[in-house]
Amino acid sequence: MYVTKPSPAARERIVAGAADMISRRGLNATSIREMAKHARAPLGSTYHYFPDGKQQLATEAVRYTGEWVARRLRKELEAGPVAGLRAFLDLWRKIVVDSDFRAGCPVLAVSIEEPPTDETPAALVAAADVFDAWEILLADSLHEHGAEREQAAQLATLVVAAVEGTVAMCRAKRSTQPLDRTAEQLQALVLAAIKS
Repeated sequence: MYVTKPSPAARERIVAGAADMISRRGLNATSIREMAKHARAPLGSTYHYFPDGKQQLATEAVRYTGEWVARRLRKELEAGPVAGLRAFLDLWRKIVVDSDFRAGCPVLAVSIEEPPTDETPAALVAAADVFDAWEILLADSLHEHGAEREQAAQLATLVVAAVEGTVAMCRAKRSTQPLDRTAEQLQALVLAAIKS
C-alpha cells in the first residue's frame, strides 16, 4: 500500500490560513472547521496536523505570524531603527488596506479575547512571546544606534503597543489616518532617542 507523507507545505498553508482567519474574526468566533475551509484543507488533515484541535492551531498561527513579522523586521532593522519602524508600519498598512480593513493582527486578536478556561491557553502564552520578540528586536536596534538601554526598551514597547492599537483603529475607522498619525509621532520619538 502506498502512503503519502504529510506535506510541510500543506501544514503551513493551514497555519497561515488560520492566522488570516483569526486576524479577521478573532479566535472565539472561528471554528477549526472554518479555519480548514479557509485554508482549503480537508478537516481530517487539519486534525492530523493539529490533534489537540483549535488551541493548538491557534498557537501555531500566532507563532507563524510572530516569526513572519520578525523576519521582515530583522531584515529592515539592518538599516537602522527608523527603517525598521517604517517597515513595521508599512507591513500593517498593507494588511489592513489589502483586506479592505477586514484583517488586523492575529496576535492581538488572541490576546484580547477571554480564555475559554481559567487556565492560560498556549495561544495566549505564544502571543506574549511574540510581543516580547518584536520588542527585543526593536529595543536592540535602538540601543545599537545610541538609545540608552532602558529608553530603548520603553520605546520598543510603545512602538509595538501603538502599532497594534492603531491597526485596530484603522479597522474601526476604515481609514489609514490613525496609522499615518502614529507613524509620524513614533518616527519623531525614535529619531530623538537615537540622537540623544
